[in-house]
Amino acid sequence: MANAPQLDVSGKKAKDVSLDDAVFAAEVKPHLVHEAVRSELNSDRAGTAATKSRGLISGGRSKPWRQKGTGRARQGTIRAPQFTGGGHAFAKQPRGYNQKVNRKAVKAALRSALASHAGEGTLAIVAASAFEEPSTKAARGLVEGAGLATPLVVVAQPDEQALIRSFRNLERVAVVSPAELEIAAVVWARSLVVTEDALPVITGRAS
Repeated sequence: MANAPQLDVSGKKAKDVSLDDAVFAAEVKPHLVHEAVRSELNSDRAGTAATKSRGLISGGRSKPWRQKGTGRARQGTIRAPQFTGGGHAFAKQPRGYNQKVNRKAVKAALRSALASHAGEGTLAIVAASAFEEPSTKAARGLVEGAGLATPLVVVAQPDEQALIRSFRNLERVAVVSPAELEIAAVVWARSLVVTEDALPVITGRAS
């Protein structure tokens, strides 16, 4: 049965929290994780890179010199790619990089990423009530006391502002909501901290 420690504000284990085995003890499938992460990173690309083809270059209506008698190669326009300032051959055009991944594959990839953290002991639970008011010092003490490695991802509900403000100023620590948690962030993190209220949400997303 999968378990994760619940940490107090000093970083010490207060108790063990039982996790859903269907999610946190699932089989790790690296190929699905790779596919899902590639899809997420590709969807973040703007795809706005563009260069001018010869048809978009101004000027060059007439031949730069006559066809014969100059001793030079025949040319039809200075807009051709071989001229300085000419258009690009195979010019880049705006395009989308979106890569479709089936919904079941995305869920399986998220389960794999979460199960990997649970299996390696790099997943911890924290109660938002431990932070009654924002305190970066307290957050740093929790991270150091628990020996959590960075980069660290903290998953918290948007209304848990005291905890969010406590962690968001720490170096190499990212705070995200459970609805916005990406598989790439889970893979990037060497440690994962989830609040009690956020745990059912990410469990539901991966189920």
